[in-house]
Amino acid sequence: MSCVKTDGVQVEKNSAGLDINTPEIMQPRGFAMPPKELRNGGRVKANDVVPKGVYLPNNNIQTPNMTSPEYVQLSTAAALTLGLMPGGMYNCSCTRCLNILLTYPEGCRANCAYCGLARHREADRDYADRNFIRVDWPSVPMKQVAEIVAKQIKEDGETPFHRMCISMITHPKSDADTRTVLKTWTDHVSPDDVAISILSNPTTMNREDLVVLKDMGTDIFTVAIDAATPDVFDRTRGKGVQSPHTFKKYWDTILEAKDIYGDQKFGAHIIVGMGETEYEMLSLVQKLVDLGGHSHLFAFYPEQGSLMDHLPSTPRDQWRRVQLGRYLIDYSGVRVEHMKFDELGRVKDFGLPKAELEMIIETGLAFRTSGCPGKFAEDISACDRPYGDSPVSDIASYPFKPEGAHMRKIRQQLDMEKPGESYEQGEEFDEL
Repeated sequence: MSCVKTDGVQVEKNSAGLDINTPEIMQPRGFAMPPKELRNGGRVKANDVVPKGVYLPNNNIQTPNMTSPEYVQLSTAAALTLGLMPGGMYNCSCTRCLNILLTYPEGCRANCAYCGLARHREADRDYADRNFIRVDWPSVPMKQVAEIVAKQIKEDGETPFHRMCISMITHPKSDADTRTVLKTWTDHVSPDDVAISILSNPTTMNREDLVVLKDMGTDIFTVAIDAATPDVFDRTRGKGVQSPHTFKKYWDTILEAKDIYGDQKFGAHIIVGMGETEYEMLSLVQKLVDLGGHSHLFAFYPEQGSLMDHLPSTPRDQWRRVQLGRYLIDYSGVRVEHMKFDELGRVKDFGLPKAELEMIIETGLAFRTSGCPGKFAEDISACDRPYGDSPVSDIASYPFKPEGAHMRKIRQQLDMEKPGESYEQGEEFDEL
């Protein structure tokens, strides 16, 4: 990323010299199919190393043969919060959401271009060693996870987690194993103590699957549609990359979730900066709101090992405009029709009087990680995903309340600096 002055205004540009990621830029690279003996977890199955408790990803040793529902993977932040890994996260107490990922030697059978778990990596890394949203995912016995949280609640009366989320993957066993993992959890932890979310895999699911998960205690059902338009979807996670997903199946599942789970109990993950315009992105946000759902935004990040790892991350001015627009649509009664866009689909007016817009910006809430709500407030996510879409040096989604230099940086990115205030590179770290 670099910054230039245009008509006296500082504009952030990507490596292609633009302040937005256009379709022409955001093209996945090609890939070769791995050798037959390495497909479907061939290396892991052939060696058949017996797992022994917690496994930390390590590409220098043979990955054990771990499979759901007995084993699951946890985000690094969740593993830190559980005490299964040493360390901490910058400026936040790890995470309030226990993110669980199903795992198999065969891995995810989809091939999404932006994902570190994609099928094309079979020759490169065994599934349990692959990075996902910028971090490693340790593998842990599911019963052990549930027992740790149950013990926290029994001894302390509470747990750091506001919510538990099971992330499904594209695998023939995923639907049945999600139910088993959920049953293991609810046998130890009541949904009244920790709310439950499902991040679904619509490709393998039918309507009855959604009903069963709700009956088992699921509070919120989400769909990682990721791509804001059918064209972007097809190019990055459909037939364009030999992957089984279709936009229609994902959208149909969102409509089923609306019927089954009800108002504000369903939503969609969307990645900003994969070639859609800001108008297209915020139109999708509006469509979800009109259905009674909610949106969870991620900034595109070139995930190492993915088919898009050579591409620019989402320019921060594009990202901040979409973050702010999404917050206004979700929580402030603004509609996309109230906003104004330029010829490239960029937001030029947010549809609110300046004083009202300033008040909303100053809270910093629009720039925090968006996701399923926790116990603090409707617009503060339990799923804070610390640094899942950016490095600490250039934070996209804030897992904490941005203040001081962080807010000055955000205002600079929005081209909405206060008179007499400016941001100097790196000053947020000087405040520590």
